[in-house]
Amino acid sequence: MNDQDPTKLDSTPDDSGVNPTETDSVTPKASSGVSRRSVLKGAAGAGVAAISGFPMIWAQNIQNVTLRQFGTGVSNLNAIAEKCKEDLGFNLQLTSLDSDSVTQRAVTQPNSYDIADIEYWICKKVYPSGVMQPLDVSRLSNYDKISQLFITGRLTDDAEIAQGTAPHTVGFVPTKESTEFASAPTNWMTLIPTIYNADTLGIRPDLIDRPITSWADIMDPAFRGQTSLINVPSIGIMDAAMICEAMGEITYGDKGNMTRAEIDQTIDILKAAKRDGQFRAFWKTFDESVNLMASGEVVIQSMWSPAVAAVRSQGIACRYQPLQEGYRAWGGGLGIASHLSGLELDAAYEYIDWYLSGWVGAYLNRQGYYSAAPETSKQFMSDDEWGYWMEGEAAQGDILSPSGDVMETAGAVRDGGSYEERMGSVACWNSVMDENQYMVRKWNEFIVS
Repeated sequence: MNDQDPTKLDSTPDDSGVNPTETDSVTPKASSGVSRRSVLKGAAGAGVAAISGFPMIWAQNIQNVTLRQFGTGVSNLNAIAEKCKEDLGFNLQLTSLDSDSVTQRAVTQPNSYDIADIEYWICKKVYPSGVMQPLDVSRLSNYDKISQLFITGRLTDDAEIAQGTAPHTVGFVPTKESTEFASAPTNWMTLIPTIYNADTLGIRPDLIDRPITSWADIMDPAFRGQTSLINVPSIGIMDAAMICEAMGEITYGDKGNMTRAEIDQTIDILKAAKRDGQFRAFWKTFDESVNLMASGEVVIQSMWSPAVAAVRSQGIACRYQPLQEGYRAWGGGLGIASHLSGLELDAAYEYIDWYLSGWVGAYLNRQGYYSAAPETSKQFMSDDEWGYWMEGEAAQGDILSPSGDVMETAGAVRDGGSYEERMGSVACWNSVMDENQYMVRKWNEFIVS
């Protein structure tokens, strides 16, 4: 999947990780109605609803509501559940799984969860099965704060849309009853976006004696036996595509949706490099990637932003290297199970709107991710934090993790620069291909070759 912190996971992570008039193609506007959030905590204690139209059962029973959420460990964080309870008055029960297990549970056990916290490439597999209901965006007061990346696919009006499963391509359905994706924004979203990032290669600059500028550099014979790729097929194949295209070996029609011939050619290049001893290892877990880099066994590899920070925290030089071909991006969001209704459905909408309101976004930003509603998180961050994480400015003082640990000191600049520089340089998004089963089989052949 993406960037993940192993302390937040119950199992092995991968890349790093969910009713007004129906319309066929509109740009929805959020409702200006009063939110239940303003009375949740008071109502839970008082046993009465303070605003006309709110049923008495909401006030009486909100403290007994528990929403069951599952997803990858990247955003199923205990701190978010605790803050949800504090602010909204109900309980959030979290389960963290790896991406493959998330996909399987979403489709085969739909009654085991209320909220699905999944990635957009997983949504492409899950949503057409009918296990999730579309979200009515007019019920979300923060809908208009969501980044345009998730609405139009473009960070700016003149930006190109990246290859792969760009979130906006699976972000909307035409009507409330639809299980097919819409080609333009509508009132009905499959997921409300929450978290995303731009991934690249991690390097040990103290052990490399030349500039690293391209994905192709991981194939330099000078680094033979000192490189590593992530061994999660859907993610590893995307890194491999960035590498092979940068090498000039393949020009893909769409790196996120390869033909069988493109898959075969990509795997052949990887197998040849493996026979030549180019790779030291293939990692699956956060800890494995950190240990390979911190030990010096590997000097350039697939990596996640928090893993780079973990190496740095040991006093070891490590850099998340911007590359001329751009980044591989991933994104996730919250979806609602089809069975959810009544008070629990109301609570789910309130939770998702709260998620976009700023506190969670700031918490995620401090881990090196991005909030889907960037501007709401600004009010929960210091000027120095915002400057470092979002604007590419040098830190004026210590930059702390959400737990209060020092991540960077004064003078540090975020690898890759500002939000616009990093997310504006995305070449492809994590994807599920039409030839996914074939790709997985060929990838596994490469790993055991």
